[in-house]
Amino acid sequence: MQWWLAQCQQPNHEFRLRAEQRQLQLTKPTGALSELETLAITLASLQQSEKPNIDQPWITIFAGDHGVMEENISAYPQAVTRQMLQNFATGGACISVIAKEYNATLQVIDCGSVGEPYDYQGVERYCIAPGTANFIHEIAMTAEQCQEAMQLGAQSVEKALSSNASIFVAGEMGIGNTCSASALACLLLNEPAEDLTGVGTGIQQERLQHKKKVIDQAVQRHRDFVQDDAFHALCAVGGLEIAAMTGAYIRCAQVGLPIVVDGFISSVAALCAVRLNPVVRDWMLFGHQSAEYGHVRILTELQAEPLLKLNLRLGEGSGAGAALGLIRLACSLHNNMATFAEAAVIGQQV
Repeated sequence: MQWWLAQCQQPNHEFRLRAEQRQLQLTKPTGALSELETLAITLASLQQSEKPNIDQPWITIFAGDHGVMEENISAYPQAVTRQMLQNFATGGACISVIAKEYNATLQVIDCGSVGEPYDYQGVERYCIAPGTANFIHEIAMTAEQCQEAMQLGAQSVEKALSSNASIFVAGEMGIGNTCSASALACLLLNEPAEDLTGVGTGIQQERLQHKKKVIDQAVQRHRDFVQDDAFHALCAVGGLEIAAMTGAYIRCAQVGLPIVVDGFISSVAALCAVRLNPVVRDWMLFGHQSAEYGHVRILTELQAEPLLKLNLRLGEGSGAGAALGLIRLACSLHNNMATFAEAAVIGQQV
């Protein structure tokens, strides 16, 4: 049996009940903190703790290049993938600043980028393939390449767990990966590119229409191969970094590590993970609703309520990283507010 089909952990119902009872006793009207209460209760059940926390967040950036870049679907050249890897490692990227702000461990993994061998301090380089194949003409990844990428995600989670991480964020980098994610979403949802494709890095309307045609063409080519198989869909049009995130999400659920899902690309990987192993959904918090067209549709499919709506469209885990502050606040309120009895305040009259 493939490892990603193995049983996942279950949220702890007893700790959920305890957290719900504590929220009823805190010095506030019942339900007054709404989603902040829900966050703390959910984390208590996932962490099996009366005092949930995210004191040791772990962020992994998975990177990979995309063969579909041959079709001129991005505003940025492919070389930017490698350049941003170095930027992550040297602290200049948005997610690097966020990681420092929340004292998070930042791991950077190159799953397969285009170019000569390199040695960037702080970047773990794996040459599964020099990017994916152009999915207009053939499947993006072989089954073996896809499995290897998923395994990289699982290994990252194992490393986070061994470092006592309290919550896991997966980010991505790969010029052209919104095209890949949109194509994957189209296959998973059986919907056209028109409904699930946005501007990505900021392309103009003419190139956006071309991008949609490229995606529809790919979906048509691979539909018979995919059928209703999420793994086949991932192989057909996914990216190495998207496969790695998918593997990471599944492994988080298997070992019992809460997840904060980022934007459109991460959410498509999350949908793929849930299609492969449905219990994974129980371990997901959703950091934000991005400005990328189609993200709302993916969130709806996952029955997800995003914590923030800031119109971000950067990727690299930035929206999930921004949500860490809100999650930390929810935990602090849950753990540190006084109860009615402690504060000698009269509670709600029944």
